[in-house]
Amino acid sequence: MKPTLQFRLSQHLTLTPQLQQSIRLLQLSTVELNQEIERLLIENPILEREDGESDAQAATGPASAEREAPSGTSADEAQPANTERNEELPADFAAPWRGTEDSGGDDDNDRGHTAPDLPTLRDHLNSELALTNLGARDRALVGLLIDALDEDGYLTQSLEDIAALMSIEADVNVEELAIALRHLQNFEPAGVGARSPGECLALQLRAIRENDPGAGADIVLALAICEQHLDLLASRDYVRLKNLTGANDEALRAAQALIRGLNPHPGAAFARIEARYVIPDVVVRKVKGVWRASLNQEAMPRLRVNRLYAELASRPRSSGGNALATQLQEARWLIKNVLQRFDTILRVSQAIVDRQRNFLEHGEVAMRPMVLREIADVLGVHESTISRVTTQKYIATPRGTYELKYFFGSHVATDTGGAASSTAIRALIKQLVSAEDTKAPLSDSRIAKILAEQGIVVARRTIAKYRESLQIPPVNQRKSL
Repeated sequence: MKPTLQFRLSQHLTLTPQLQQSIRLLQLSTVELNQEIERLLIENPILEREDGESDAQAATGPASAEREAPSGTSADEAQPANTERNEELPADFAAPWRGTEDSGGDDDNDRGHTAPDLPTLRDHLNSELALTNLGARDRALVGLLIDALDEDGYLTQSLEDIAALMSIEADVNVEELAIALRHLQNFEPAGVGARSPGECLALQLRAIRENDPGAGADIVLALAICEQHLDLLASRDYVRLKNLTGANDEALRAAQALIRGLNPHPGAAFARIEARYVIPDVVVRKVKGVWRASLNQEAMPRLRVNRLYAELASRPRSSGGNALATQLQEARWLIKNVLQRFDTILRVSQAIVDRQRNFLEHGEVAMRPMVLREIADVLGVHESTISRVTTQKYIATPRGTYELKYFFGSHVATDTGGAASSTAIRALIKQLVSAEDTKAPLSDSRIAKILAEQGIVVARRTIAKYRESLQIPPVNQRKSL
């Protein structure tokens, strides 16, 4: 077989390095963008920040007024992220000492603020232990149990398991650990050292009774419920509760209120909670009756080319300017791509604002259904570009700070032939539940029927899905006496 030469004409698309960088920068969050820029500032001496910004300022960008917006500042929205122990507790158990759950909670693009150093639960309990008159052995056993507590103050290991982990020389038995545990459960905060939520609440009730010997029958009933029937209270099975305890509605209501005032997380006050904040990329304001989006300058890095190095790079190659010329070109690409990134974010944000004016005026109930393709067609870009722009980019509005993706959602048909946004339906469900009679709460079927009367056709299982996404308990757990 003879070797031959053939000429073949074909076309293919090639992504230049500049275009690849532009796509990569577009999908980065604000914090990730600044980290990438910091890396490039170290590698490329021609690239520098304007006004000699320090590294500390580089993390948030320059502090200045927002581009093309009236004077004023925007407030960043804090998003604390906490966890809750909900086993065996009523679904609406009030815990005012804990933060509430928030959607934006664990994103990598959040900035964290750590609270000042406070004594940990272990440090606090050990300081109490040092003030007791216990013997050396009892003191060591209580210290052992303190080390076994979790962050909420619960003893998650059984006494048998703890005794089994001890060496033969220590000769520790379960009876001794049980005595040490009783000592620990007398420490502050009340409820520490409990092995279950029921025991934790019962310990707090006993502490209240010891401090107030004249406490009425409410504590006795509440104590019986915590020790034996907490699962029935969590499931709102009031009929069985009254049958088992012999209490009437008024007594059961008083005991329930007493239990709700307790703290099921005694160690939470000593936990180190990291508050997280979001820096919006875009700020929305109403100017002369029109909603306008403007870039937040605090989120924009300002870059420039170093003049001295640029002059050196312009010299002939024989003078050593070849390497600097390449770095000069890369610096110009980066500056151009950063500006293009924020320009694209602004265009997309304004297009979203134009279509969600009713949301800005009236709230979530007025959110209109919208998909990525709708914005892509308006701006003449690909749908994937809109997806990159709306991911981990935030917009500050008078109603709060939201990720751009929040404004996109599925739709549900209406009787008039139109469509309602899933966000609007969730808001309606939240309104209906907040206004319901707690003695006769609305079922999912009843909510679907009410929405149908308003012209919004939603299946019962869809209502259940939206209700669960809003963390609203089912009808049997929302019922009260």
